Parts: sequence; structure tokens; C-alpha cells
Amino acid sequence: MNQNSNDEALAWEEIRTDHIVQDEWIDFRRSAYRFPDGRVFEPFYSYSRRDYVVIVASDEEGNYLCVRQFRQGIGEVTTEFPAGGIERSDGKEYGENRAQAGKGDGSADAEDALDAAKRELREETGYESDEWKHLLTIPSNATIADNYGYVFMAKNCRKVSSQSLDETEYLNVKKHSADEIEALIADGKFQQAIHVMAWLLAQREK
Repeated sequence: MNQNSNDEALAWEEIRTDHIVQDEWIDFRRSAYRFPDGRVFEPFYSYSRRDYVVIVASDEEGNYLCVRQFRQGIGEVTTEFPAGGIERSDGKEYGENRAQAGKGDGSADAEDALDAAKRELREETGYESDEWKHLLTIPSNATIADNYGYVFMAKNCRKVSSQSLDETEYLNVKKHSADEIEALIADGKFQQAIHVMAWLLAQREK
């Protein structure tokens, strides 16, 4: 039996979905699934949000561009890399449920991920770069969400403008050396999991 056949034997069948909240910001769902042995279990909760980009950006002196902003999930101001949502042509904060549509990558009507990364870096920090590399595209949280994170590295970034923040963004730019970021991660003070992964990936490129 090949690997695909084994995977098919593990797949759950979604038999019912209720949209608890479905507005322009999020599609939050409660679903019932049939397991491979035929049993039905519920509830399982999941949500759809926009795909997004994370940028490990360093300036011409080798310092890394980070941002400090409040994250309501943990109720703290965090240090992290520049990041933001990929804009959609329909203006929504989420797209069609890719799990149901059988898709495993970015949505077709979304802004290009690299263009989004360049825009977010410039808007959040005022910096630009001519040296970009895509490191990885990965599910944001495969257990409960269907969106993807696109991880980029940008080198030799240069200051070209002031910040241009969205109406809900309040953040400060702070530069850190590689050793300082390592210390922040070790002390549990670099608190975005995908951003920590992005840092580890970027270190492999040296």
C-alpha cells in the first residue's frame, strides 16, 4: 500500500459545519466529523483568516529590524519581526476554506506574497531591500486554522521613508543584533512561534 492510500485511511470526513461567526474579519466554525472507524464526534472548532507574511530583515550593518506592539491574545507588548496580512482583491480578511476546497497553498485572488512582504516591511519600518529570499510557506496552525504563513528573508535593508501604519497599528521599530535576538528567544521574550521558526530558518542561510 502506498503512502497516499495510508493517508486516505486516516482522513476524517466533515459531515456538518455551523458558522458561529462569519463576517468580513473571520469565519469561525463548529464542525462534526466522521472518523475512519465510522464514529462521529463533535464539536471541532476552526477558523479562516488571511494568509500573511513574516520578514526576517537585516540592515546594512547586520542588525535585525524588529517591531514592538501589543498582542491582545497574551495581553503583552511583544518583540517580533515585521509581518502582516496578504491583501485580498475582495477586501475580506479571509478566503474560501482551502481545506474544503482541496487547496494547500495561497489563495488565487490574493496579493502576491513577495509584494505583500515588501509592502509590510516598508509600511511598518520605512525600510526597503533589493535582496529577498523566500524561506518557507507553512500552515499557520494546522490544528485549528486554514491560513498559511509565507516566511521571507531580506538583507541590506535601507531606510527610505517614515512608517505608514494602518489605523489599528501602534508599533515601534527596534533594531537588535543576532546575539540579542538569541537572548530574547532563550528568555521567552520573542513570543511569536512562527517568528522564532523564521529566525532559525534564516540562520541556516548564513
